Parts: sequence; structure tokens; C-alpha cells
Amino acid sequence: SNSSAESLERLYPAVGSTKPPRKRTTSQCKSEPPLLRTSKRTIYTAGRPPWYNEHGTQSKEAFVIGLGGGSASGKTTVATMIIEALDVPWVVLLSMDSFYKVLTKQQQEQAANNDFNFDHPDAFDFDLIIATLKKLKQGKSVKIPIYDFTTHSRKKEWKTLYGANVIIFEGIMAFADKELLKLLDLKIFVDTDSDIRLVRRLRRDISERGRDIEGVIKQYNKFVKPAFDQYIQPTMRLADIVVPRGSGNRVAIELIVQHVHSQLEEVRAAGAALASAHQCHPLPQTLSVLKSTPQVRGMHTIIRNKETSRDEFIFYSKRLMRLLIEHALSFLPFQSCTVQTPQGQDYEGRTYSGKQITGVSILRAGETMEPALRAVCKDVRIGTILIQTNCNTGEPELHYLRLPKDISEDHVILMDCTVSTGAAAMMAVRVLLDHDVPEDKIFLLSLLMAEMGVHSVAYAFPRVKIITTAVDKKVNDLFRIIPGIGNFGDRYFGTDAPPDWSDDEDTLST
Repeated sequence: SNSSAESLERLYPAVGSTKPPRKRTTSQCKSEPPLLRTSKRTIYTAGRPPWYNEHGTQSKEAFVIGLGGGSASGKTTVATMIIEALDVPWVVLLSMDSFYKVLTKQQQEQAANNDFNFDHPDAFDFDLIIATLKKLKQGKSVKIPIYDFTTHSRKKEWKTLYGANVIIFEGIMAFADKELLKLLDLKIFVDTDSDIRLVRRLRRDISERGRDIEGVIKQYNKFVKPAFDQYIQPTMRLADIVVPRGSGNRVAIELIVQHVHSQLEEVRAAGAALASAHQCHPLPQTLSVLKSTPQVRGMHTIIRNKETSRDEFIFYSKRLMRLLIEHALSFLPFQSCTVQTPQGQDYEGRTYSGKQITGVSILRAGETMEPALRAVCKDVRIGTILIQTNCNTGEPELHYLRLPKDISEDHVILMDCTVSTGAAAMMAVRVLLDHDVPEDKIFLLSLLMAEMGVHSVAYAFPRVKIITTAVDKKVNDLFRIIPGIGNFGDRYFGTDAPPDWSDDEDTLST
């Protein structure tokens, strides 16, 4: 039929290519989890290292792995094994099942009678898939539709995914579109015996999707098997790696992991280069340091002193925070206005010309600045971001996010008490940009920053205003600011940090 011809035309290159035969692979289809729990640890799938070049763009795009194969061949199982073997937390698992097209009323009736072909390329919204993958590959956040297999429809709510260094995209038609293929850096086909796939599909559709056995077999014979023969199996020739026996083929999984690790090493090298690229340059014009009056210098002397009691540390830190936030508010946009005094006289004054001010604290140390912000900004809205630094790699991971609605229209005061390398601050800025906050409306506030952190943030995001009470020269091998202030959160909250823990962004171990 014409429809079949058009769908086959999507395949690229032509299936008649003379590539040598390859070995084979396995999979299942589930929507992407927010995290993966293994026997050894929890892998967060929302994190990503925020390394950007001096123009504020990613120094290297995310590495995208495409996982294709027949229905119930074991693709998700293979994807999970790859993620666990990679031993990195910043991986996004994206399922093609989320991108079924919205059905018409007639198609809904067909689906209810198992007469609609969900295994045809036309059943998928390839335009949305391609747009989504492009944004993820660029490190941007995306909205993902949630598909209900029981009712054959999209739910009203969509979920947010954040970019990562590795994106695993799995689906039966993962290789069935020319434009989509261009976005895949590594193509893996999971090849599983048809009898095994049928048994898995029966078990899944009956137990998870409320189908009856007759309907599942009818749909398999009428649509699933013919679609595999016509559209899916031919794409095996396009794969870089074919994994026979799926999750049972550990040799193939190890080869895939080794290849991806080599790509990640290039990204880490780029990040290290960015962190030191501008250290000999003068401090940027976007930086504003609170004037070092004798009062400010005296408070710094107290909070930097290791002998200072916790009560005094908290008291003088709060005083500095109040001064810092008062200083930051002077950079907000103001416009002229005239008011009448109680004596009936006109007074030419100024009023804030923005819509709203929102404070966003980087947990946990950043939340200590919230009371000072509330004290000077009436009805200020507060959001939180939890970014934790991985002790093994020194790189930040995004674990939790709660932002007020319509934050894109606000001036945002991003708060953290210490910034050494700037990695977590950069990630937090990137998250705000993902939520459409204009870069020039972001104010990064910190009690103490290292020059390295100032340079990294300023050259990645040249329109972000950086405001602090002091800038120290150095960061040691453990990413501690020198001479520094110690681990701010531990001194403020009275907790103990591991001896090798960075004081940057004051993150907690999980």
C-alpha cells in the first residue's frame, strides 16, 4: 500500500545496503523512571554535569544511544543494564511508548476492539520525538507526554525531563525515521526469539494493561508480527551493534559501556579545561562585591575564625546575608514615581518596575539566606534546588527541584552561601534557563566565592549578575576555598562533614 511504501521510505539508508551481517539483541517498553535502584545504590536519572564553554553553550552535546528491537524483546532491560554498568548518575531513559499519537474517536473504538495498529510507524509522533531529542541533546529540559495503555490515550499531565550526558532512547521504531537516525550516536538492536517475545507480551499485556488473552493474540497475529517483519527487522542492518539474547549477553553490554565511557571522558576533560580557562583574566564586570568596610571586614574575621562558636557564626552570617541581599536589591530595575507625603507634598521616588521577585535556594546552605530575603522583600516567593556533588567525580547532580509557577516572568535571586568551582551554581542557572527565566533576570548571591567559580559562572552565563561579600583567590585539591570559611552548612547546622568533602554548595551525602 502507499502507506507502507511511505513508511519504508523513512528507513535510512535503504535496507538493500550491502553491510555485512551483524550479531543480534533484547527489550521491553516502559516509561522512563525518575531513578533506578540497584542492589548497590540509587542512580538519579535527572542529573547532569553542567559544563559549558565561554559562550554559555554546551562544550559537547549529549551522547544518544538508540535501542531498537521488536515488541517485548527486552530493550528496557538492556537499557537498565547499560545505565548500571556505566556507573554514572546523569543518564536519561526515554521511551518511544510515550509518543503514541492522540487517537481520534474512531481510532479509539478500533483500539478497544484490538483493531488499531500500534506497531505501524504512523502510530508514532515522530515530529515530537525528534524535537524532544534535539532539546535533550542540547542539555535543555523537555516536557514528555504520559501515555495510558489501558485507555489508549495521553494523560492531561506531562512530565519534565532534564538533559544528561547520556540519553538512551528505546522503542520498536527507534531506527524507522531518517531525521531521528541522525540524532543517534550509537544504534543498538536487541534481537530476541519471536516465541520469547510473544510470551513476554502476553504476560505484560494481561497483567499490566488489563487485556484478555484472545485480544493479545489477535493483535499480535494481525499487527505485531507483520510490523516486525516489514518495519523493524529490516532496521537491524542499520545498527552499529546487535545484541543477541539481550540481557544475557554481558560481553556486548561491556563493549557498549566501554565505548560510552570514552565519550564521557572527553566531556570531563572539556569541563576541567573550562574551570581553569580564565584564571589569569581580570574579574568580570558582572561581578559586584560588597564594599569591604571595617564592619564587613570584622564580620568576615569572625565567621572565618575556626574558633568562633556556632551561635556567633550564625549571628554574624545572618548579618552579612542581610547586607548582601540589601546590596543585591539595588541592581533590580526601578522606575520614577511620584507620591504625596502626609504633608500634601509631592515626592519624586522610585518603585520596582518588574513583575515579581522570587528567591531560589540551592539546598542545603542556600536556604539559610531565605529569612534575610523574606525580611526585605514582602511576599517573596521561594523555590528550592537540591544539587549534590558526587564525591568520586567532583561533579554536581540535580536531585530535587521545586520552583514557583510562572517563574519565567520574575527576577530570580539564586542563593548559595559558598561557591568554589561554580559547578553547582552553573547547573542551577541552567535549570532556571530551562524554565525560561531570562539570563539577565538571574542574580547569583553568595557570601563567599572563589575566583575559579566567578570565572566559570561569568563566562558561561555572561548576563547573570554575580553578587558576593568577598572573593578568595584559590581552591585546593579538595575543592575547598582558600583561605575560605570552612564547610558553611556544617558550621551553621552543627553537623560534621567527611574530611574530604568540598565546601562548594555545601551538599549532603545520600
